Amino acid sequence: MKGNPSLESVIKGISSLLLRVLLALMGLVFVASLLLAASVLLALWSLRALWLRLTGRPVQSPLAFTIMRSAQWQRFYRPGAASPPARPSDEVIDVESRQVSSEADPQDRFRR
Repeated sequence: MKGNPSLESVIKGISSLLLRVLLALMGLVFVASLLLAASVLLALWSLRALWLRLTGRPVQSPLAFTIMRSAQWQRFYRPGAASPPARPSDEVIDVESRQVSSEADPQDRFRR
């Protein structure tokens, strides 16, 4: 009996082989559909880039995200968020200017 496989084991072997082939085909179809979608997107972007170059407009990278400039502006420059000036704006600080020579010793540039 060991040499003769039973009908049940033959059916199990055939069904497992068919299931493996079916799953492999499903995986190949999925990968092919992803490649097709990527190819279509690449072709459309290339056509758009070509049209923009022909009309003289700048071409942006497809990976560059557009930033909402008004939202960024409001985030960093909120009204009333600025600190008041440290001294009045009509106060002027007078400084004596002097010529800085290039031959001076770098250690002595602050006149220490």
